[in-house]
Amino acid sequence: MDAQGPRYSIVVPVFDEEGAAPALALEIAAAFAGEACEIIFVDDASRDGTRAALVALLPGTPELRVLAHARNAGQSRAIRTGALAARAPVIVTLDGDGQNDPADAPALAKALEGGPPKVGLIGGERRERKDRAAKRWASRLANALRRRVLRDRAADTGCGLKAMRREAFLRLPYFDHMHRYLPALMLREGYDIDFRVVNHRPRLAGRSKYSNLGRLLAAISDLGGVMWLAARARDPGPIEEATRKIA
Repeated sequence: MDAQGPRYSIVVPVFDEEGAAPALALEIAAAFAGEACEIIFVDDASRDGTRAALVALLPGTPELRVLAHARNAGQSRAIRTGALAARAPVIVTLDGDGQNDPADAPALAKALEGGPPKVGLIGGERRERKDRAAKRWASRLANALRRRVLRDRAADTGCGLKAMRREAFLRLPYFDHMHRYLPALMLREGYDIDFRVVNHRPRLAGRSKYSNLGRLLAAISDLGGVMWLAARARDPGPIEEATRKIA
């Protein structure tokens, strides 16, 4: 790690991912080899050996950090925990099940870092999903509904691979499931957003934490709250600080 701190903080929320998390951590380390980075896994009170498997990697993986919740608090809270602990100006998030390809992550991080400061988020878009047909159908329906209502231009907010400016992310209002609405929340705060096509891989271990019906019902419920937040945002325009005149 650079003496001045990391350039990138990779944040990975995990819950009962003992079979996927250790290999994913090593893949992320290989993808960011040579970069000043830290890899923050946030264990959301897993009931299996996820935390122990990650802790076992610490001696040989100096960029790895392992944080743990005392109680299960959900994916959005785990991402926020990692962002609060992050020391880099650019945060990259990946899902903990290994379906996001870490090889795509450095390109998103560098594109955001070198892009206009007004761009707060670059999201991944999975064009060739490796999920079951029912899950793809439910995701398309939820994405279409959200995009029509919120007009956030996002075709795939369910993709966990995203690069964000830490400062921008911490400005956003926190609520459970907010990770599904990050593009809309970034636009609400006055930031611009962009998207890049990324790879998607089949799940090789563990199982999905959400049912199709549960995911859809949560999306419909949360939409009302996000619409409320968007409707009550007020843009102050450019902010200027007065200079002090010296006599």
